Amino acid sequence: MKILVINCGSSSLKYQLIDMTDESVICKGNCERIGIDGSFITHKANGGEWKVEVDFPTHKEAFNKVVEMMTVGEGKVIESKSEIDAIGHRIVQGAEKFSEPCLVTDEVIQTIDDLSVLAPAHNKAHAIGLRSAKEVFGADVPNVVVFDTAFHATMPPKAYMYAVPYEFYEKYAVRRYGFHGTSHKFVSRAAAEYLGKKPEELKMITLHLGNGASLAAVDGGKVVDTSMGLTPLGGFMMGSRSGDLDPSVVGYISELTGIKGNDLTDYLTKKAGFLGVSGISSDCRDIEVAAEQGDEKAKLVLDMYFYQLQKFVGSYTAAMNGLDVMVFTAGIGENSANVREGVCEGLGYFGVEIDKEQNKKRGLAVNDITGPNSKVKVLVVATNEELMIARDTMNVVNAK
Repeated sequence: MKILVINCGSSSLKYQLIDMTDESVICKGNCERIGIDGSFITHKANGGEWKVEVDFPTHKEAFNKVVEMMTVGEGKVIESKSEIDAIGHRIVQGAEKFSEPCLVTDEVIQTIDDLSVLAPAHNKAHAIGLRSAKEVFGADVPNVVVFDTAFHATMPPKAYMYAVPYEFYEKYAVRRYGFHGTSHKFVSRAAAEYLGKKPEELKMITLHLGNGASLAAVDGGKVVDTSMGLTPLGGFMMGSRSGDLDPSVVGYISELTGIKGNDLTDYLTKKAGFLGVSGISSDCRDIEVAAEQGDEKAKLVLDMYFYQLQKFVGSYTAAMNGLDVMVFTAGIGENSANVREGVCEGLGYFGVEIDKEQNKKRGLAVNDITGPNSKVKVLVVATNEELMIARDTMNVVNAK
């Protein structure tokens, strides 16, 4: 079975074609600047890479170009689009409407569109992408939607409810949803497989640390809590996001600066976090270099980051009444030995110890950095959200 995995943004379309017989990537690429001057596609296949400038007024033209790149020229990997057995789409927000992947219908697309109020930067684009895919590939090719929020749907009310008037939840769906669920699901399953255990046997904390980042407490294979909230702005500090704040801070800043409403949310999303505190960069690598060179604000960023992560790990260990495994993943989690060491150094109380030499290794699918006397397994697992989407898509298609 060949599955095309799609991630549509408002002006982009990322794709991977995966052969599910061996889970290999046949080709991948990205259409950028859709609806904007200077649009182009980058296509990688057969050991080569091609960048082609092409006009993309809408996502439909982008999908058509993806088909052309896969079926014509040096980047050709299939004879025709009829070889594509199914299409899996990443969707950011499923809210309480979707707790698992499902086949796409017109009603499903409309519901995803309606949920744009909870994820305006994402869901609207997802709905556009779904309609375009159906138009380009035809009604006979099954489309499946896989939600970032779905893996977190097992959270109990005590974890997902906010202490606001209950009518805010009933009328406006205000609650914790969590994100990066596809990644948390993939690495938690991969970690259990590596350890020769069933997910149901383990108490696990997965740390998806990238420019956007979140933690999940996974008890017996089910999420019982996660750090992001109503939106991906919640949780601990990130590259350019503030993470959790005293709500009064928002009103106070608004009164002093005149920045209000969505503009202030945008400010806390794009100009806070590592970037806001350091004044240097939103990239953790830049912060680490600056800290090594003696920059005090960069040092403060790392101190804050490690401390906040330690607090989350501690609270989730308490919530699960134990901890068997910690899993680091995503850009920072997979590549920064310094961050992993900094976080784990403060968790000795829980019996966490890492092998500092093993921790320096990179590029492994699974890197076991557990120290010889550690009571908790500590793993670095390379995430693969596209493969997880493809697996979920295949399962839905095979079950119909």
